[in-house]
Amino acid sequence: MKPARTSSQGFTIVEIMIVVTIIGLLAAMALPAFDRIRRSAQDRAVLNNARQLSSAADQYYLETGMSSVTLGDLVGSANFVKTLNLVANETYPDGFTQGVTITVVGIAGARTITYGP
Repeated sequence: MKPARTSSQGFTIVEIMIVVTIIGLLAAMALPAFDRIRRSAQDRAVLNNARQLSSAADQYYLETGMSSVTLGDLVGSANFVKTLNLVANETYPDGFTQGVTITVVGIAGARTITYGP
């Protein structure tokens, strides 16, 4: 009777395919979660920018006594907001009026956020 051959060298192709399949399934489950996290972070950054612009507009209204202001009067090195960093190719309004909601459009080409006074 011959002794049974045991192989202790490496993995079989079936074992490797099973591991690759499991890794693929885990990646497929994780990608939508990462996308939601990215969208949420973008929305928070855009909302923070809108808050800064709203606060800057309020300060402008108090200092000048006017009730409307353009984006150019708020953003700049010598103005209330030094820089406005775009995070998702969003578009901010060109002008602001006291008591009117700020609407930011085109966030990642699809979403809109409003920030009320």
